[in-house]
Amino acid sequence: MIKPIVHDIFFLGQPSDSATKEDIPVAKDLLDTLAAHTEECVGMAANMIGVRKNIIVVNIGIMNIAMINPVIVKKSVPFETEEGCLSLNGVRKTTRYRNIEVEYEDMNFKKHSGKFSGWTAQIIQHECDHLAGIII
Repeated sequence: MIKPIVHDIFFLGQPSDSATKEDIPVAKDLLDTLAAHTEECVGMAANMIGVRKNIIVVNIGIMNIAMINPVIVKKSVPFETEEGCLSLNGVRKTTRYRNIEVEYEDMNFKKHSGKFSGWTAQIIQHECDHLAGIII
């Protein structure tokens, strides 16, 4: 189900909680909502649709995937950039890393470890900031 986008800075600034199997509908709603905003958005975190759970969805080029309870375990090659966000107005400066490694669970709660670089790595970092309540 496509959900409305949250713009409340106080809500977005709160850290999210671990997701469980009961939160699978949230991941599905996130995928639907991201698909509805394809023209202006490449990733979303659950708090952007009003749910404080550790779930993100990311466009990885050929498709959108859900990452449940993602944790960035490695990062390298920092760079400065500016990012926008569907939940916030304007763009903000931030430091990102060109290469990251992420541990996460898929929609079946199977554990994965993935290495990402470039644009996809940047999207994942942005969405993981959302989960931590970091507003750039």
